[in-house]
Amino acid sequence: MASIGIIANPASGKDIRRLVSYATTIDNNEKINICQRIVLAAQSLGVKEVFFMPDTFMIGCAVLDNLENDGVLKASISMLDFEIDASMQDTVTAAAMLEEKRVSCAIVLGGDGTSRAAAKRLQEVPMLSVSTGTNNVYPVLMEGTVAGVAAAVVASMEDPRACCIRDKRIEVYVNDTLRDIALVDAVVSDDFFAGARAIWDPDRIQRIVVTRCHPATIGFSAVAGAYTIVRDTDEYGYALRFGPGGARVIASIAAGVLTEMEIAEAQRLPLDEPYTFTADRRCMIALDGEREVPVAAGETVTLRVRRNGPWRVLPRRAIEEAQRRGMFRRS
Repeated sequence: MASIGIIANPASGKDIRRLVSYATTIDNNEKINICQRIVLAAQSLGVKEVFFMPDTFMIGCAVLDNLENDGVLKASISMLDFEIDASMQDTVTAAAMLEEKRVSCAIVLGGDGTSRAAAKRLQEVPMLSVSTGTNNVYPVLMEGTVAGVAAAVVASMEDPRACCIRDKRIEVYVNDTLRDIALVDAVVSDDFFAGARAIWDPDRIQRIVVTRCHPATIGFSAVAGAYTIVRDTDEYGYALRFGPGGARVIASIAAGVLTEMEIAEAQRLPLDEPYTFTADRRCMIALDGEREVPVAAGETVTLRVRRNGPWRVLPRRAIEEAQRRGMFRRS
């Protein structure tokens, strides 16, 4: 039976960067609307079951009630059964349950951080990331109907990987112990305390490692993108160290905010090759924009870019494949 899972993060798009920039805000009522369009489109193309992550705003329950009251719901909607704690762990738990259920596709609504959390547990289930966050290098801004169609197409395929890419990720080791992962960038800064979690002060940045970068993005990976372009299909990542005496670039580190930064050293990182340094003072490593890994002075940090991330759905490729297969034709 064709099934999809939906992880809609009610906290996405509400971090400190809205106080220091001009980022877009997508409220939770609009997330409900997006999810409704996803369900309606998916069920029109054969999806029978939809599983929602439970959350504090009860997005899944609102979708169920609204579509039932309108008399348009055909698919079965149910909530994943676990106790939430209103943290990133809810996304991790939901992703693990969707992987265990082997749903046909997991749709993740949020920013880079939400996709990173889901990617910790989604190994074989394809992931379709829809942008509703702050910095959105990884998720794609798309209409909910299109996301629902793409998910349904993937759910109908015997081998959905033809419409996916196995993404790169950054593995973060401290003293040879794996501590966490990132999908887009790992940023080493002088901030030691997690605080508001989101990283935004460019004067405190020491290093950046990226799996991909482009100047037409928002966030600290855009700094690397202003220096060079690394695509998701390239079999390497890139590392920058900041300091005087190097190339100066200007990049959009936050919405409406272009900042100049000076690059002391830049290098290409072939897949699986370690990028290692010893912290000369305590620091914090932010992963996809959120402070996650504290490092004490004297500890050894190793970052590796590897192609063992999630299977990410390419929505246009999936929908084009559906058109070639005649899924949109009616006799």
